[in-house]
Amino acid sequence: MDKNMIEGRVWKYGDNINTDIISPPAYMELSIEAASKYAMSPIDESFAEKFKKGDILVAENNFGSGSSRETAPLTLKYLGVDIIVAKSFARIFYRNAINLGILAIECAETDKISDLDELEMQYLDGIIINRTKGETYACSKMPAHIMKIIEIGGLVPFLETLEK
Repeated sequence: MDKNMIEGRVWKYGDNINTDIISPPAYMELSIEAASKYAMSPIDESFAEKFKKGDILVAENNFGSGSSRETAPLTLKYLGVDIIVAKSFARIFYRNAINLGILAIECAETDKISDLDELEMQYLDGIIINRTKGETYACSKMPAHIMKIIEIGGLVPFLETLEK
């Protein structure tokens, strides 16, 4: 991951994308690899097929609400989701995402971002550049201590470095 920037194509969703949508309960007993094929399927059956590593998941308000099940961010991580941008996140989902090494960026202007837009995320500076529309949006800046967790791949790998 670049030290300050991610570029990618947007897959855009609306408000209240809860953990039952992200990781449908009917598939929770499957391995993460198998369950990931159904990620987001209640609202987009083709999400797992079309999302590619380097793409950016964008949503509106309250992303990740519902249960605290870790399978929701795990299935997204398995599919290559490295960054999620939303107006707001459910608190437990936000921490689970960070703990798995997924950037969770808040941006009040996600309503201006559309499906398939090309974004440049300057997450340390709190800037999103929409190359498709020629617009710039403010977003939350990622603190250095959170970036250490993200850069090493999550909380467990980060804690393992402290033990050495």
